[in-house]
Amino acid sequence: MYSSDDYLTQSVSVARSHRCNISSTMSLTDQRKYTPPEKDELYDLLSNHRRRYVIHFCKRAERPLTLSDLAEKVAAREQDKTVAELTSAERKRVYTSLQQTHLKRLADAGMIDYDGDEVELTDDAAQLDVYLDVVPEGSIPWGVYYLGLSGLSAVVLAGVWVDVVPTGFLPDLGWAALILAAFLISAVVQVVQSRRYRLGEVDEPP
Repeated sequence: MYSSDDYLTQSVSVARSHRCNISSTMSLTDQRKYTPPEKDELYDLLSNHRRRYVIHFCKRAERPLTLSDLAEKVAAREQDKTVAELTSAERKRVYTSLQQTHLKRLADAGMIDYDGDEVELTDDAAQLDVYLDVVPEGSIPWGVYYLGLSGLSAVVLAGVWVDVVPTGFLPDLGWAALILAAFLISAVVQVVQSRRYRLGEVDEPP
């Protein structure tokens, strides 16, 4: 004979077991689906240069990279050396950091597959084009540049309109064409520069 307390205990155990089974099923289902990182999470992932380098070198590789090879590439980029010039301490420092911290973060975000030895981008993450908004030293952000160019263009066109800007050597249409050319050239320069800061695009990571 079971007491009411025994029956209640068994009922709770069954309910907990049922919830665990549901949770496990949902967990397995979630693992099969790739969900791109949210913008804030992606910014956080890329805020560390070693994680950026991992993504970059994995994008450049045609096959999975071993952790040792990846650590050497990252260390060489950090130290501005060739792989052959690296010391044992420099290799080990990066190897340990990737193994204990950074690869797990990237794997948890669904960016890489890591089995403890080989590292490669997931199929979906490999399709991501990751651009970095890098402003070279001594330069201004493109948004500020275009704002200034737009302001200058407005002043010039207003001057042409009220006959303050001379139009003898350049007609009104010529000023408009000059401004259009300035925007076109600026856009081309921006596209070329942006390609340098896309992960996996050039040999050296940004």
